[in-house]
Formats: sequence, structure tokens, C-alpha cells
Amino acid sequence: MSFSREPRPETLKSLTDASNTPFWLDDPARPEPVSSLDASTSADLVIVGAGFTGLWAALLAKEENPSRKVVLLEAGEAASGASGRNGGFMEASLTHGFANGCNRWPKEISAITAMGHANLNEIEATVTRLGINCDFLRSGELLVATEAYQLEDMRIAPETAKPFGEQFEWLEKEQVRSLANSPLYLGALFDPTVAMVNPARLAWGLRKACLNIGVRLYENTPVSRLDDERKSILVRTSQGSVRTTKVALATNAFPPLLKHISRYMVPVYDYALMTEPLSAAQRAEIGWQARQGISDSANQFHYYRTTEDGRILWGGYDAVYYKNNGVGPEYDRNEESFGLLAEHFFETFPQLEGLRFTHAWGGAIDTCSRFSPFWGTAHNGRTAYVMGFTGLGVSASRFGAQVMLDLLDGRDNERTRLSMVQEKPVPFPPEPLRWLVINLTRRSLDQADRTQGHRNLWLQTLDRLGLGFDS
Repeated sequence: MSFSREPRPETLKSLTDASNTPFWLDDPARPEPVSSLDASTSADLVIVGAGFTGLWAALLAKEENPSRKVVLLEAGEAASGASGRNGGFMEASLTHGFANGCNRWPKEISAITAMGHANLNEIEATVTRLGINCDFLRSGELLVATEAYQLEDMRIAPETAKPFGEQFEWLEKEQVRSLANSPLYLGALFDPTVAMVNPARLAWGLRKACLNIGVRLYENTPVSRLDDERKSILVRTSQGSVRTTKVALATNAFPPLLKHISRYMVPVYDYALMTEPLSAAQRAEIGWQARQGISDSANQFHYYRTTEDGRILWGGYDAVYYKNNGVGPEYDRNEESFGLLAEHFFETFPQLEGLRFTHAWGGAIDTCSRFSPFWGTAHNGRTAYVMGFTGLGVSASRFGAQVMLDLLDGRDNERTRLSMVQEKPVPFPPEPLRWLVINLTRRSLDQADRTQGHRNLWLQTLDRLGLGFDS
């Protein structure tokens, strides 16, 4: 089924009272911000960005070496960026799905898969050890087929992926509809290893843990630049500075402090809705008692899941690029995308017609041409960075942080020897060509979804170049 391009008037009414604050951040448990940096200080390691990647980097560095002086600088508040705005899907994949990783690194995919599952297991163990109340649930995820042409490749996926360590299960139409009842579902691929989480509460739990072991956190402290002073790096902020020997950059989709990184990353805006809690009768209409995450298998896909208090988060489909790598609060609200998402929600669950949305928000995703994180260093190895998670970073961010620390400490290990760590993605062209290329790709993907998956000449060219845009 091809989803609608325009919302109905009655659909728009469901959004009338929706708050534009991200649902996860609209929480009385949100911690009060700590003070900003307003003086000069020093540290052994400075981490820029207190989202998932920065928080994991701080926790891992400090737990490994309690005597290490770690400073964490955040432009806003911890988790106020992508870490508090995502769907809360924690997949083991480090490569934006098995197929993407297998196509790009076939010789390493077994090792990468094993590392991904170990990483997710370690996250679960950390949540338990630290007592983080974040609704961590190993519910699994359903990748649903909504068009007949999608079925063939999905049916063979369990057999294809099993030798490499994945545990996918194919479900026929009746089986998947017994789990979650939508008239659109024709079958599904089930990954039992995926976890659902309240992402903001996970980040706040990591924040608390960092503070408890002596990480010095400064919020509302944007970093303006890095000055390389040969034996040290001076991290300058608006009202202070930190002198250090090592810097880890975890700035996600925001403008990077190393300008050359902009060649490899573009910020793309993703939008999401949250419903009011479902009644018992509404829940009975759709089933979905086990709270699996769900996403559909179109190029422009939706992702959705339920919450602890019985709501449905519904996001995805649109991936909007604003010219000149546009990032800012003015892009967090997009009424056109909200309306389209709401219409697609009711097309998927027509039995929930009349349900209202309480929250509608957006946020930037750090997208790269290979859809998976990439790493690099600068200042003779004293600065390291990771970005490019492309919307699948809730769990991969921990692995990304670990590799950053490996690079800063000069470790030669199984992680740093991976080709995916040593290689860079294909760069994006400069503006105005960048905007034209991205939007041509978006239109082509939309066309493919409406023509039984047929990829036009432009998408075929990207495939031959090893870009393989599919979302």
C-alpha cells in the first residue's frame, strides 16, 4: 500500500492540542541543569556533547580509570538533542541493519554482529547495575511488509543472516496480525534481540552515574572552538576554557568543531507524534500486548512503539534536509510532516480513528552516506570524533564512544582494526549541489515506494557508487 500524500481535515483535528515539546523530555523526572562553565580549568579528557555518545564516553573513561579527570561540556542540557527525541529503539546492529553491514563489510560482518550484540548486552547490564529506571524492555522488533513485492527478500532473510549470528524469524500474515492487528500487514521479520527504552530517562540515568563518579559536567556551555597548542588543546567556551591533552567530540548533527567533518555528515530532520493513552477497548482492537517495536519496510519508513503508560509513538517517513546544513529550534516543528504522519497512523490503524495526539516534535539526525557511524582523529591523534549514526544510534552510541576512547588512547584492538572504523563514508557535495542531490534522492525513494520498489536511474547510479540510499 502507498501511503497518502495529504491528510484529511478530520486527521488534522487530532493534532489540535499537541505540544511541540518532545514527549520524553516533558517529564517531571527531568533533572535540573547544573551550572555552566564560567572560568578556566584543566582536565585529562574533555568530551563535547552530553547526549548518549558523550555520556557513555564519560562513564566508560571514568570507570576504566577513576583517577582520570574528565570534563563533559554540553551546549544545552543533557539529552536535549537527539538522545531525548528518538523512538527509543535499541537494536544490536552497529551498521544500520544486517543487510547494510553485509553489503559494505562482508568479510567483517560476523565480527561486527557479535560486537553489536555484546554491546547491547553490556548496555542492559549497565542499566541493571546502576538501577536506571528507563523502561528497558527486550520486546523485540517487527519489520512489517505492507506491499507484496517486499515479501520475497524478507522471507529469506533469516536463512541468509543466521550464519553471521543474527536470530531473525519470519512471520506470515496471520502470525503478525495476531501480535499487532493492522489491515496493512502482509508478513513480518521478527528480531527478538531488540529492546525498547525510554531514551531520555536512560540518558538522565547515565548523567547521574557520571556525576556520582566524579565527572565534571557543565551544561548550557557551548564550545566555540578548539585551539591546538602542540602539547595541549584549549577548549574554548563562551565564558571559560578547559586545557586538556585529549578531546572527544560527540556533537551528533550539530555543526562540527572540525570543519572538514561537514563533508561527510548532513543533518536531516525526523518528526514524531505521541498519542494519548489508549483505552482498554482501543488496545483490544489492535492487540500489541507484548510492546514490540514495529517499523515498515518501505524506503520512506515509519517506526512505532508503545510506552509504559499505554501510548503509541509514531515517527519517521519524512527525512527533511534544510539548506546549508540547517539546524536549530525553528526546524523542530513541521506542520506538514505532522499532518502526514497522523494520516499514515490512521491508515495503519483505522480502528483507532478519533484518537488524539498529545505531542508532536522533531529533531536532527546525523546522516552519512553509508548509514552507519564513522570515526576520525585530528590534532595528531589528540582529538577523536564519531558521528553518522543515521537514526540508529541509541545503542550504537556506546560502541561509538568506546572506539573514540580507543583511538585517543592509541589502542590496537579488534574494534580499531575494523574497516568500518578505519574508512570514511563517501562525502556529500558542497552546496547548492548538496541540497539538489539530497532532494532528488528523496523524490526518487518516494517514487520507488509507489512503483513496487523499482529504483530509477538515479537510485541505480547511487547503488553502483556504493551509496545505496534506502531511507
